[in-house]
Amino acid sequence: MAELMDYAEVVERFDPVLGLEVHVELNTKTKMFCGCANEFGGEPNTKTCPTCLGLPGSLPVLNGKAVEGAIRIGLALNCDIAEWCRFARKNYFYPDMPKNFQTSQYDEPIAFDGYLDVTLDDGEVVRVEIERAHMEEDTGKSLHVGGATGRIHGAEHSLLDYNRAGVPLIEIVTKPITGTGARAPEVARAYVTALRDLLRAIGVSDVRMDQGSMRCDANVSLMAKDTEEFGTRTETKNVNSLRSVERAVRYEMTRQAAVLADGGSIRQETRHFQEADGTTSSGRAKETAEDYRYFPEPDLAPIAPSREWVEQLRATLPEMPWERRKRIQGEWELSDEALRDLLNVGAVDLVAATVEAGTTPDEARGWWVNTLAQEANSREVELAELPITPAQVAEVIALVSSGELTNKLAKEVVQGVLAGEGSPREVVEKRGLKVVSDDSALLSAVDEALAAQPDIAEKIRGGKVAAAGAIVGAVMKATKGQADAKRVRELIIERVGS
Repeated sequence: MAELMDYAEVVERFDPVLGLEVHVELNTKTKMFCGCANEFGGEPNTKTCPTCLGLPGSLPVLNGKAVEGAIRIGLALNCDIAEWCRFARKNYFYPDMPKNFQTSQYDEPIAFDGYLDVTLDDGEVVRVEIERAHMEEDTGKSLHVGGATGRIHGAEHSLLDYNRAGVPLIEIVTKPITGTGARAPEVARAYVTALRDLLRAIGVSDVRMDQGSMRCDANVSLMAKDTEEFGTRTETKNVNSLRSVERAVRYEMTRQAAVLADGGSIRQETRHFQEADGTTSSGRAKETAEDYRYFPEPDLAPIAPSREWVEQLRATLPEMPWERRKRIQGEWELSDEALRDLLNVGAVDLVAATVEAGTTPDEARGWWVNTLAQEANSREVELAELPITPAQVAEVIALVSSGELTNKLAKEVVQGVLAGEGSPREVVEKRGLKVVSDDSALLSAVDEALAAQPDIAEKIRGGKVAAAGAIVGAVMKATKGQADAKRVRELIIERVGS
């Protein structure tokens, strides 16, 4: 385990510098340079052809929809769109890159000089400047077998799946992010969160970090308080959850600070994030651009998107997430604090979808921000990853509103849905959770409770109506929480008074 410096001391002695590189797989029907299906999963090496396998004599043909997606991403990020750009070959050997080079863009990206305004938990807005958003192809996937960690070190052998090779990829690279101090990890997470929301809104990717369609490489360096020269950076590769982005940045800050304080130096390298304990481990020495021997791709013509086409694509952009939030805040009459609560747990879109499914904003907020957010936190997953849909939450709320469920029973139904037992109504039937509303059954339970507690019955007769709560509780216990508490109370008063 590496030596770590206390975080408070880190930010007292050093200024962090971040650089975030986010890779986004586009949701086109086919791959970047061939007609193979762009689909997640499947039997290994079944979505391949000579082109994405890099076989001799095969030639690439550019996917026009991928170019369109790249331009729309650039526009959404307030970037300039190049009037002329081209692909380059990025040369390196690795088994999951079948051609021994990656078709990418180097010094002539399709989009550049943009920004994204990011809102932190307390409402502070940080502008993250975008260096570039460029097109490239994804690599295949290596499976290392026989080791303890799933990585190549210690493995007995490796298997290669090229289904992902050639999938359209956009890499979005920030300019150095400075001046964030102690909030650097929070800024990193907020940026990737905002970027994910934006990409989902414009419909170019499913941004499933758990499936690798959105991945973040986190570059971190530290510079002493009395200097302006950036420190040596490390790049933590392929971080695949929002929580992990924050943890990886924080860990690297504490690790690097301990090394520097001890008189050591930081090695420019890639590092791997360990989900289990939130640490990073050394990978390989980090190459420079010169090491990749970039040169223009001879098999692809340059791209020169007309200004008319760019403006047509700009017109297709939907309402941006931050604009939508402002509108929703007004329509739902939310305070700034209430909106931040929704943002902090990632519930805005989920609540909106629940409202669209037929419930009120207040009811939907109550379930997502409280009950379901606690469930997501206990499972250590994002709220949207819970196995329950907005339509199902709206169905639960409707069952409560109709009197078929109490709030307590509704929570049991939600647990059943989360456990994979079916729709809310199916869970109600399977678990027998419907509210008991038959007066004869309720009266029987009321009579038993009154007989068991005659002193309480006398208090009620004496005018102490609040004492009825004890009898209500006994009836609710006898009916396993399935009685209508309001109706039970009415029956108690009637019974005692008769």
